[in-house]
Amino acid sequence: MHTSRSDVADLIYFLAIARHRSFSRAAVELGVSASALSHALKGFESRLGVRLLNRTTKSVTLTAAGDALATSTSMPIVAIDEALETLNRFRDAPTGRIRINAAVEAATLLIGPVLPTFVDRYPDVELDIVASNRMVDVTQGGFDAGIRYGGTVPEDMIAQRLSANIRWIVAGAPSYLERFGIPDHPSDLVEHRCVNIRLGDDRIYRWEFEKGDEKLAITVPRMVIVDHAETGLVGVLGGMGLMYLPEPFTRKYVEDGRLRIVLDDWAPTESGFHIYYSSRRQMPTGLRLLIDLVKELAPLGL
Repeated sequence: MHTSRSDVADLIYFLAIARHRSFSRAAVELGVSASALSHALKGFESRLGVRLLNRTTKSVTLTAAGDALATSTSMPIVAIDEALETLNRFRDAPTGRIRINAAVEAATLLIGPVLPTFVDRYPDVELDIVASNRMVDVTQGGFDAGIRYGGTVPEDMIAQRLSANIRWIVAGAPSYLERFGIPDHPSDLVEHRCVNIRLGDDRIYRWEFEKGDEKLAITVPRMVIVDHAETGLVGVLGGMGLMYLPEPFTRKYVEDGRLRIVLDDWAPTESGFHIYYSSRRQMPTGLRLLIDLVKELAPLGL
């Protein structure tokens, strides 16, 4: 069977769907519409004379033929991608598309501040940043890298530190503290209005404290639960209650008097942000340039 140019394009589409088991998620990775993806795949299957995918309204699964095709072609396609990526070394201005899955605070505090400089220096590199606190398999998700707190990096991944360690503090608006008082000890928090954070695995975070050799983890009252710190912070600035936050997130509000830190002598310091990526693939030029720029500008110290 003669392979046409469109077959190669459709094969790349098919492999993205096979990775994600979803037309919509594959479409986001590829930068096309889900309907265009579906249309291309129907044409591909028609030309091949073989059904590659089982589609229902709720799921996409591979047929035996689809599984065989995905297994035998994914590595050659990766090799072609990497061969094309090596050409960036010979260009005056690097090109390409980089997809990063970052914890929400990392996207805001670490990547956001370096974007103006990155875009100025490398205008032909497209950055696609997905901010989510849910842990994802970056390779399966079609991402070039992930950014998370600490060095909790999946096996077979390489990690690099992108920030200094981060203090976690409790803060509230002066109006709240005047109304409800200032806690002197972490145990006092059970009497306060508190904003809880839902972690990426759906657990509600227990507020952790340490002072000298003493360590405490407090389950605070659940008046409000959020999964993005920004959401709770807006309410806290309005006097809603207390919140447990990474200190850099609150710095400008503390400086302008809109927030006050409480229990400061109990604030623990935890590992900072790390970027991680596959050890099996060549690092894309754009990703290397972004890592170098974050280290150069160090918006959270290093």
